[in-house]
Amino acid sequence: MFDKTKYLTRGVQEQLTIPLQRALWEMIDLLTIEKDYLQIFELTQISESQIHILHRQEVPGFSSELSIHGNLQKEKLKIYVIDDGDYSTMLLAEEY
Repeated sequence: MFDKTKYLTRGVQEQLTIPLQRALWEMIDLLTIEKDYLQIFELTQISESQIHILHRQEVPGFSSELSIHGNLQKEKLKIYVIDDGDYSTMLLAEEY
């Protein structure tokens, strides 16, 4: 899962920097447990240059948190990454 062609929606391209997009893809790639088709990221700007990331999936249950250097255009963003078997798409929750 998540090892084929990857796509981004316009919203993700406009709201997330390329390094942040890469970081989210890498967090999925580094998972050592069985991956759910739906990966959820909740991003929160916690200071002027720090972003808190909560990464989770439902089945099997998994949750991970970290903080990285960066800036968001909004104080909070929810990102979904969905794998349908043929390709993976990263999108803003409101684009779902």
